Amino acid sequence: MNGYQGLRTRAAWIDLSSRGKLRVTGDDRARLLHALCTNHVQELAPGEGLYTFFLNEKGRVLADSYIYNLGESLLLDTEPETAASLAAHLDKYIIADDVVVEDETGSWFTVGLEGPASAEAAVGLGIQPPANRCALIEWGGGFVVQVAETGMPGVRIFIPMDERHNLAARLTAAGIPQATQHEARVVRLENAKPRYGEDISDRYLAHETQQLQALHFNKGCYLGQEIVERVRSRGQVHRHLTPVEIETESPPAPESKLVSGGSDAGEITSAAYSPTLQKTVGFAYIRTESLEKKMPMTVEGTGSPVQVRTASAVAQNSSVAV
Repeated sequence: MNGYQGLRTRAAWIDLSSRGKLRVTGDDRARLLHALCTNHVQELAPGEGLYTFFLNEKGRVLADSYIYNLGESLLLDTEPETAASLAAHLDKYIIADDVVVEDETGSWFTVGLEGPASAEAAVGLGIQPPANRCALIEWGGGFVVQVAETGMPGVRIFIPMDERHNLAARLTAAGIPQATQHEARVVRLENAKPRYGEDISDRYLAHETQQLQALHFNKGCYLGQEIVERVRSRGQVHRHLTPVEIETESPPAPESKLVSGGSDAGEITSAAYSPTLQKTVGFAYIRTESLEKKMPMTVEGTGSPVQVRTASAVAQNSSVAV
């Protein structure tokens, strides 16, 4: 069983150690992060976590992150591309605050254990998976969180880097294959889970991404909140990040245009061939008018038909065995 099959049908592990880990300490840590991100950090109890965006003053998404409350500190778990820039962004707003931000990316061996039987696999390693999404438990000198990279059921394991060989050996001994980054990416796109750095960037407003689980609409003021509220109250954006299926075995490159009736309908952000569906899956920012009118679309230059994926189709795909 390879890593793709493990993620799809049972369990596999992904090395996520390159993801950025920023530890935030000091008495003002929750207040500062609360004022800079889109979710409600000040409601976060020890042992809880959440998913959030960090915006600039124009409401554009600078980074996304999970934030875990470790008791005496908050740990930000972000994409590899945004660790340094997010640390600099936070530091910019530390003026008279009792806050220290430290980059601990190299200190943590991070594993995503994911797949339909990932909970059973975790128990076999001596891990009782947390009951709630983003909740965490202490384990192995580190902690385990109910968070998944690919959109499959799973947990994320954080242990000190000097314990990495021990954990890797235990995963191998348990017969759990390691999934490559490519295999994990294909499963992620099959499950319509976008990623910052590919599908989300500082080109886009929070509402355009359709990841509204990152937003808390009653938390009060934060950087970029005026734009978020303006979009929410008017109920209109010109494009939406949308999962798509493309009738081709050759995934189009990022920034490939979608056309409808000779006019621009959208732009691809990411795409990969799905062995399960035997077609290409990915994401595109599609114009609101094209979505509302359900206009037929093709990839510019290839003529490959493009279909918008529905939530029910994604859910059905997640249960298909290879």
